[in-house]
Amino acid sequence: GKSVKVEDLGSLRLNIVYTEDHVFPSEHYTPLRDLLLDSANVEPVSASAAHTLGEVCREKQEAAIPLVRLFLHYGKIVPFISAIAHAEINRTQDPNTIFRGNSLTSKCIDETMKLAGMHYLQVTLKPIIDEICTEHKSCEIDPVKLKESENLETNRENLRLYVDRIFNVITTSGVRCPTVMCDIFFSLRESAATRFQVDQDVRYTAVSSFIFLRFFAPAILSPNLFHLRPHHPDPATSRTLTLISKTIQTLGSLAKSKSANFKESYMAAFYDYFNEQKYADAVKNFLDLISTSGKWDQKSIETPIMLKEGFMIKRAQGRNRFGMKNFKKRWFRLTNHEFTYHKTKGEGALCSIPIENILAVERLEEESFKMKNMFQVIQPERALYIQANNCVEARDWIDILTKVSQCNRKRLSTYHPSAYLNGHWLCCKLSADSAPGCTPCTGGLPANIQLDVDGDRETERIYSLFSTYMTKLIKMQEACGSKSVYDGPEQEEYSSFVIDDPQETYKTLKQIISAVQTLEQQHTKYKRDKFKKTKIGSQEHPIGDKSFQCYIHQQSESSTYSI
Repeated sequence: GKSVKVEDLGSLRLNIVYTEDHVFPSEHYTPLRDLLLDSANVEPVSASAAHTLGEVCREKQEAAIPLVRLFLHYGKIVPFISAIAHAEINRTQDPNTIFRGNSLTSKCIDETMKLAGMHYLQVTLKPIIDEICTEHKSCEIDPVKLKESENLETNRENLRLYVDRIFNVITTSGVRCPTVMCDIFFSLRESAATRFQVDQDVRYTAVSSFIFLRFFAPAILSPNLFHLRPHHPDPATSRTLTLISKTIQTLGSLAKSKSANFKESYMAAFYDYFNEQKYADAVKNFLDLISTSGKWDQKSIETPIMLKEGFMIKRAQGRNRFGMKNFKKRWFRLTNHEFTYHKTKGEGALCSIPIENILAVERLEEESFKMKNMFQVIQPERALYIQANNCVEARDWIDILTKVSQCNRKRLSTYHPSAYLNGHWLCCKLSADSAPGCTPCTGGLPANIQLDVDGDRETERIYSLFSTYMTKLIKMQEACGSKSVYDGPEQEEYSSFVIDDPQETYKTLKQIISAVQTLEQQHTKYKRDKFKKTKIGSQEHPIGDKSFQCYIHQQSESSTYSI
């Protein structure tokens, strides 16, 4: 074949970043780590060590990555994000601009969703994204970009079907949303609703601005960046995903307003397909579910939200003898506080089960009553046996009941898959109605994904950032001093810092600088010891290695300086 000249091959530009961290034994990081992990308890939170890191870093993302990993590792991410989000919401004047900027709060929530929500994203979106990328259906709806061989109406229908399917998989995925994300969304919703009490929809926009705008929409737009696809899609598929992402993003904001203001007229015309109340209702129900806290101690302050309701058949509780008269059709209603049933819709509750009393929700074997689609809601004293209308509905009820009760302190590890009838359990034949379960509980939902995080390495990264921005820390100290003694207009050089309490902030800065200087001494000692042990001409450091000679020169300078 024809030979190709080297100059015709083109060029490739790589941007490679190499970061070397020298991580010491854990005890060396205790002062700085404890200072960071206590951030949620500092009043005001703007005076905390973690918030201060966000203030001095050039990019908020720089601070957010190690902070989120550290707080997730130690199980303190929810109180930290709740504290900084609450402070940001209280500084926001207009509910329409809530979380619009790239603040430390926004970046920390983004990073948390990326880490804790990756499995959730895979389970929810990957199958349909794979299908879109392999089918290559034409979905261009811009008349200007339409090819001669394409039909506009066919393309619109292709796109509509894709959007509908993705919308459905998202809005029915609430039960799989990781607990840590739900707890954060609960905190955002409560803080926003308290701050803007006149705006009834702010509790939805506070959550949708993250889950739709910064989680699902970007993942649809660039599936390769979220590990949904191995490579960037081809141009035609990428265009399809862009149109889907735009529509899903706007559908997600339906909770706030039904009017969609698209710049492009063809998008506005296409969006008319979805301008129905059922889409707004689906979004609101989804947002309600994922912003319901699983923590038992939050229920007392949480606003009651209706999560699911409908007719099902229940068996009378406490009955041992079998008989069809024991089965009654009832209207069931689930909120984030209680599970109730009523004679019919709109009437008072015949029975109320507090969420904290639900110990497990499991399927009931068909042999118990010779009835399909049955499940049981297990309480401390007895189990409530329920028959759903079909298998899909039974699965939905089991999932959502499990979701709202999964953090209950006394959840069971075992259960009886069959009923207790005629003086014994049908499954294990034990006669005591209080006998421990004979089968492990399924749990119904996947456990939260455990992250492989090295807490010491993340603290070392944070130390490096504080060390890099030491001049800003000192300037921030000066700003605290200036604010404490001068009550006039803020000086311009200090205006970039958020300082709500100068004295408390100064105290934290002093502790940060002290912890950083102590670690710096440890690093200097390590470098000096390493320099002493270095053998020039060895395999690790051969003679003539320019990078090594540069390293020796740097170490000599640092050793001379430290001495």
